[in-house]
Amino acid sequence: MRCLSAILAAVACLNATAQARAGLYYSGEQIAELPAQWRGFLTDQRALRNIAAKPTARLAASPMRVRYEEAAAKLDKTQHERALTADESADLGALYLRLRDVAKSVDVLRKAQREFPNHFRIAANLGTAWQMQGDFDQAAASLRQAVRLAPGKLQKAEELQLKLVRLRQRQPRDAQDLDDLFGIHYVSESGQFEPGKLAAAERKKLPSDAAALAQQLALWLPADGRLLWQLAELANAHGDIKTAAAITDGCVTEFGLHAADLRRHRQLLRAAADALAKSGDPGIAGVKTAHEGHAGLMKPRSKRPLLDRLSAAELPPIDVHGVNALPWAVLAETIVDRQYRRTFPKYLRELDGKQIILAGYMQPLGEDQEMTSFLLIEYPVGCWYCEMPEVTGIVFVELSPGKTASFTRGLVKVVGELSLNANDPESFLYAIRKAKVTEAD
Repeated sequence: MRCLSAILAAVACLNATAQARAGLYYSGEQIAELPAQWRGFLTDQRALRNIAAKPTARLAASPMRVRYEEAAAKLDKTQHERALTADESADLGALYLRLRDVAKSVDVLRKAQREFPNHFRIAANLGTAWQMQGDFDQAAASLRQAVRLAPGKLQKAEELQLKLVRLRQRQPRDAQDLDDLFGIHYVSESGQFEPGKLAAAERKKLPSDAAALAQQLALWLPADGRLLWQLAELANAHGDIKTAAAITDGCVTEFGLHAADLRRHRQLLRAAADALAKSGDPGIAGVKTAHEGHAGLMKPRSKRPLLDRLSAAELPPIDVHGVNALPWAVLAETIVDRQYRRTFPKYLRELDGKQIILAGYMQPLGEDQEMTSFLLIEYPVGCWYCEMPEVTGIVFVELSPGKTASFTRGLVKVVGELSLNANDPESFLYAIRKAKVTEAD
């Protein structure tokens, strides 16, 4: 079994703390250090986009939309009882933007800016509100103020959003071309676009934090398909052909973008991604070789951009005699310090020794396709070396004696007895013993 200390050393660079962000600033959104792993980023970016989707007879409101509606209603009630503080006004404006009620957001934030003219979050949110309303002149004016007020660590992202707005100011309303955010051409040494390649001269011009900055813009503006196209080009420039292909697919099918360059790049990326898929499972050695081919091009600093902490009220009561569903978010509450001492959350301690069910994806410990034990992770990874989860997101699964499970890339459910490792630094934090594996519904 792989020792815990080795895993901790490998994922230390992914441990990140939340920090304040602007552009679209809501205190209820805690953002991890960027860039995030592509898979986790795209999941959370879609979740932010879906907040704006109003419920219909066929489609229920997303849980995040319900939360944001409740938070907005609470602040709206407060503003009829007393004057909102600057921070509350910034939050209400941001909530209305997420809910796609842009006119209300502009009204709230314009009033707040008159009262609090030097409040950074109000200025930044108002700039984003004007941008979403299509008034790029007003957006540029507000974002210039946001850049002036921004703390030093936030200035680059604010400046990039201002650059985006200025680019859009000079374009027709129906423009769909790629925004020139970083002053480079996404081409190979041949001068043409090629999957997984970027010319050395262009790579030299590409800022080291380009992916982080572009991800931040796409979190602020999740309905902007052209920003997603920019992310696809960056993913490809960093050697991630599969992610680039998936993003360009979404740009065309979900956002309806039809720029000629986008469609051509999509065709090339999809063909290259399909060829990679047909090449089969390369095995452990092949996975490491593939990793070495793109390692170092982008170093994710977090698994997902949104940090979501469960409250005790959201967790179901524990059934001592039954099977308890275990959310991954509970595992993520575990704290491991620099001396590998671990502190498990109270709810998880109460589940220790009890039957649980956990859905996730298999990660083999060796080459065998028939396994007596394996690792379970929340999301599938493209490259284990690049996208290995934090140690708090890895569960060791041990099947009942004499039983095996066949490796599958699909989602599985694991039922068994939860065992917490409170003392041994050479073993995994959690194990599911006497486990049974079934395909997820």
